[in-house]
Amino acid sequence: MFTGIVTDVGEVLAIESRGELKRVRIGCAYDVEKIDLGASIACGGPCLTVVDKGVQNGRNWFDIDAAAETLALTNVGGWEVGTKVNLERSLKIGDELGGHIVTGHVDGLATILDVRAFDGMARFEIRAPRAIARFIAPKGSVCLDGTSLTVNTVDGDVFSVLLIPHTLQVTTWGQRKAGDKLNIEADLMARYAARLVEAREKTAD
Repeated sequence: MFTGIVTDVGEVLAIESRGELKRVRIGCAYDVEKIDLGASIACGGPCLTVVDKGVQNGRNWFDIDAAAETLALTNVGGWEVGTKVNLERSLKIGDELGGHIVTGHVDGLATILDVRAFDGMARFEIRAPRAIARFIAPKGSVCLDGTSLTVNTVDGDVFSVLLIPHTLQVTTWGQRKAGDKLNIEADLMARYAARLVEAREKTAD
């Protein structure tokens, strides 16, 4: 379980194809002595399992295995050596819930349609997959590339988010441009609310 509050920006150091699986090495600022093998880390949104870790040339790193489903449903398959990745370690009891409840189970890929920068901030217009669009509402939460963001406007399957200077500086968002694909996870509460409405409608029928 995560909050969507990015705590480090990692860098892809190596990628090794193993049939339908890819092993990815990610450089990070985390103390690898405090990361257990089998631990979950949100890497650009998807919850991925640490399968190896270490320090090389003074650089901390951990390895994850991306299986076929992850490669098909997320932008992990498009990562290259040098790709920057938003990172967040899983919640511990007592941690501050600063964003919203995020599971790390990506629903699909959204697309940036337009980026408008002003006063150090940036407004992003994004198209969501049709199946996910119904869970997105103004002032609601959405997780994009592992970042908890508040939805500003919604028009069909297109919505907008506004990023402040701090977020642009401490995440990968400052490098984002029109056409980029984003890992999107719908708000868990919105999903449950929609499910309850569907159940009531069926009962009414």
